[in-house]
Amino acid sequence: MFEPRRIDSHASWLDADGVELYTISAHASTVEQTGYRARLAQVKTGIEVDWPSTAAFAIFHDGATAAYLVLAWWGNDNELFTSVSARSTQGWVEDPRRYSFCLWDLEVFWFERNRYVELV
Repeated sequence: MFEPRRIDSHASWLDADGVELYTISAHASTVEQTGYRARLAQVKTGIEVDWPSTAAFAIFHDGATAAYLVLAWWGNDNELFTSVSARSTQGWVEDPRRYSFCLWDLEVFWFERNRYVELV
């Protein structure tokens, strides 16, 4: 369960609004981003945020048991808001009572937290 996971990102990995992208794989393989990008665009349309001017990042996480999309953005000066979707047999589901980010995602959160403090 607690085997190290492959975490990747690249300076050029941005969505159309400049949201930074990361991938995490429980299977040590490259994460196919297409389905995640479509879900990310859908999630963002339901959140009233000026995405191009908001510091934000997304994690495309091929987990051991499911695929997870974590979208996080900074607001109110120092608060990190999150949205987590999981892909189930019924499609993508966003239900905070059932799904959240996991300990592997926290490595990305910590990196982004430190960068936010440094830049802001």
